[in-house]
Amino acid sequence: MTVIHVPGSKSVTARALFLAAAANGRSTLVRPLASDDTEGFAAGLTALGYEVEREADAWHITGRPAGPAATEADVYCRDGATTARFLPTLAAAGARGSYRFDASAQMRRRPLAPLTEALRTLGVDLRHEEADGHHPLRIEAAGIKGGELTLDAGQSSQYLTALLMLGPLTETGLRITVTDLVSAPYIEITLAMMRSFGVEVTRSGPGNTVFTVPPGGYRATTYAVEPDASTASYFFAAAALTGREITVPGLGGGALQGDLRFTDVLRRMGADVHMTAGSTTVRSDGILSGLTVNMRDISDTMPTLAAIAPFASGPVRIEDVGNTRVKECDRLEACADNLRRMGVTVATGPDWIEIQPGAPRPVEIETHGDHRIVMSFAVAGLRTPGITFDDPGCVRKTFPGFHEAFATATATATATATTATATG
Repeated sequence: MTVIHVPGSKSVTARALFLAAAANGRSTLVRPLASDDTEGFAAGLTALGYEVEREADAWHITGRPAGPAATEADVYCRDGATTARFLPTLAAAGARGSYRFDASAQMRRRPLAPLTEALRTLGVDLRHEEADGHHPLRIEAAGIKGGELTLDAGQSSQYLTALLMLGPLTETGLRITVTDLVSAPYIEITLAMMRSFGVEVTRSGPGNTVFTVPPGGYRATTYAVEPDASTASYFFAAAALTGREITVPGLGGGALQGDLRFTDVLRRMGADVHMTAGSTTVRSDGILSGLTVNMRDISDTMPTLAAIAPFASGPVRIEDVGNTRVKECDRLEACADNLRRMGVTVATGPDWIEIQPGAPRPVEIETHGDHRIVMSFAVAGLRTPGITFDDPGCVRKTFPGFHEAFATATATATATATTATATG
């Protein structure tokens, strides 16, 4: 058995940074993710005047319930969607200030409109400097009274997360009616983390689609960041694809992240999954079945499944993943195009992809600067030696040491499996 220590969750780290910055007191984040996205978020907080102290395994944030200390700031959000969506929302709640936010060309293409329209509905003075509904944007902060909103979060659950976390910073709280929601498990992460920082959100209405967020602010705390379940998916997939056994500690039955449900997909394909309160183990004989699966709630792991799909014994059809077209790239088409170049038969629709069994040939993967395309096809490379990447370094977004860690883990697993066979 190979034990893999996966870095902290990007989603959890970003939320924790927002909540700690908004809280009354000094919070400590234990084992946060250190990557380009999260360091960009921390740098954005610093630009806004928040005090952030970083140690190797702990970040300390002194919260400011009244909002940013800086009354003027120009914040560059890099490639980070959480940074680009959460920080303007945090700044908007400040009592006063003029703030400009911009991002990379990749992030500029990604939509913001449902969130910025909601902020305008709440009375925020916000304008987009170029394309409406996209970065760059400028906010003139003057506090937010609160009120009622109707939100379409069918493109990204981050719109709802940003507004939920904003609620306690408003004068009267928020009541948000959600008409559509993708990646719903991420909202459960948000609600659980808000609870840890002292805020209880209530849900009501048909399908619990009405969220009532009380005013009153957050209290500081010490918060341990769990390992990243999306990142763990690559190691679990490696075990399933190559007949190995891999355990990830820190992700078990009590984990917050919905992407751990990717192991349910692997189980349906024939892998053996064992979960305890504090860890998850995937083992396999390397033989995988095809399946049809709805991945709406775990769409960040769609590329992981797409990359290993050609090695299944039957077709793999992934449905309800239209939102992956507005991620760092159009992930659905990026997966399809790369698989076709590898000689695999693929069909796609607006929100689905179907991949036929095949014998993929090695090619240079067109990554589109997307970390998840690289990490997913690295798994395919275990069965198709010779795969390379046009931008292998883009993994710095969430896992700067991925290539080294993946090579070590899979080499160790191979050695372990070989030893077990030889001594069996």
